Amino acid sequence: MNLAVRYLLLAACTLGTASLALAMPSITLGPRQPTNWSAITTFIFFVGATLWMTRLATARSRASADLYTPGGGISGFQNGLAIAGDYMSAASFLGISGLVFVSGFDGLIFSIGWLVGWPVVTFLMAERLRNLGKFTFADVAAYRFSQKPVRTFAAVGSLVVVLFYLTAQMVGAGQLVRILFGLEYAYAVIMVGIVMMMYVLVGGMTSTTWVMINKAVLLLAGTTLMALLVMFHVDFNPERLFARASELHRLGDALMAPGGLIKDPVSAISVGLALMFGTAGLPHILMRFFTVANAREARKSVAWATLWIGYFYVLTFIIGFGAIVSLFAHPAPYFTGGKVAGGLLGGGNMAAIHLASALGGDFFLGFIAAVAFTTILAVVAGLTLSGASAVSHDLYATIWRKGAASSAEERRVSKLTAFALGLVAVVLGIVFERENVAYLVMLAFSIACSANFPVLFMAVLWKDCTTRGATVGGFLGLSTAIALTLLSPVVWEGALHNPPGSAPFPYASPAIVSMPLAFLSIWVLSLLDRSPQAVRERLLFQDQLIRSETGMAQGFVRNGQ
Repeated sequence: MNLAVRYLLLAACTLGTASLALAMPSITLGPRQPTNWSAITTFIFFVGATLWMTRLATARSRASADLYTPGGGISGFQNGLAIAGDYMSAASFLGISGLVFVSGFDGLIFSIGWLVGWPVVTFLMAERLRNLGKFTFADVAAYRFSQKPVRTFAAVGSLVVVLFYLTAQMVGAGQLVRILFGLEYAYAVIMVGIVMMMYVLVGGMTSTTWVMINKAVLLLAGTTLMALLVMFHVDFNPERLFARASELHRLGDALMAPGGLIKDPVSAISVGLALMFGTAGLPHILMRFFTVANAREARKSVAWATLWIGYFYVLTFIIGFGAIVSLFAHPAPYFTGGKVAGGLLGGGNMAAIHLASALGGDFFLGFIAAVAFTTILAVVAGLTLSGASAVSHDLYATIWRKGAASSAEERRVSKLTAFALGLVAVVLGIVFERENVAYLVMLAFSIACSANFPVLFMAVLWKDCTTRGATVGGFLGLSTAIALTLLSPVVWEGALHNPPGSAPFPYASPAIVSMPLAFLSIWVLSLLDRSPQAVRERLLFQDQLIRSETGMAQGFVRNGQ
């Protein structure tokens, strides 16, 4: 894409989002926050540095393959940091600490569930994805199936997951920028949308990978410092931290008991299924296994990612309890008349940011806010890129153009899709303003474990799976998950503002219904499929297995094993 077209696209992003802002004067906006110039200075420095990094990496991102994966040129350690950077998003930093701040012990359910999802990826998916795939998980799912139906499903499933995930990131970013710049919430989200689209339109997966590595290091350093400061104030005695938090919190001793956030066993099981198996269905995470040279590096990527993510989740738990002690003990200016002030709306999303201010003043607030913003921006860029690849590579290049699309065409469609996704994400970010971002991401995991994961799992590991079973079962799981999500309390009551207790589907996650339904449908329909195409697809499973084992063996040879 030449320079003129690139600048035209950037201008279109700015004009489109500005027009959106003017078209929404009736939206009820959150209160404006005072402008913090120290935080703004730090913010501009970090955003400028990451944009500069993106610009440098763009020179290496010329081919369509480099738009999606950096040519296998990333090591396992580097890719592990990048995966951790993708995973340690607004939901992890802001959302989990916010859930702990609001509900206590139950907030740990989300961090444990997300961490437990990694063994599924490690032992079932990582090697096969690296050996069988090119760009996206649809390449793997459709390897032995009819291309059009399976790739259509994979693209639709990816887009739905990406939109739910994007919504959570935009909510966190909007609330953060509102504090940072003193903007009204809707305009803060629009600003994030503009910068996000600049990231994607200027660079590709190579630049996004290095931005992820950079922000993972910064986020780990920032959260480590915050956790150390919290523990310093309680003489590094966790028992004292938990006891003090229980004294101050409205829940009292119940703060350390389960049931504060998820009150019924069905919801607990359903949320657990989504968190554990949703990871293996996230398109932006699966894409990262194609950035390494071989299966051995893919395994190393997951091992390093698990280490960093597990360490990080321990820190968010400490930060959440530290926020309780700090903000409840010294409430002004965060509480007014017993109610949470604007900065902490949305299920405690900004508890960690206000804790940074309480611990280290304006400069530390600026540093943590800038790191959090860079975190959100990088994750949003990666999500948008994976959604754009689902349209440009899986739908446009492979199905519509049947492999005849040029590199320039594919890149152009990808850029236009990224622009469209950015606009939709801005609107959804405004609609879901007051929801906790970790809860919103859990809904994305519910969709992923109900649609993408069953199809990918059965296609790769079960020889009798057929196109008919995978496509129909996948769409059935996807549609069921979406319908039950819309009828769940988070959307029905939280976003649509219906009365409390009126949600037709009373559970927190649809996974307990939609995921087994998808697996059952794939299994039954595949067994009943006796068509000549199904016979050929079953025979191709052996070829797929040989291809995977060959790729593994070649990886060992290249690494001198």
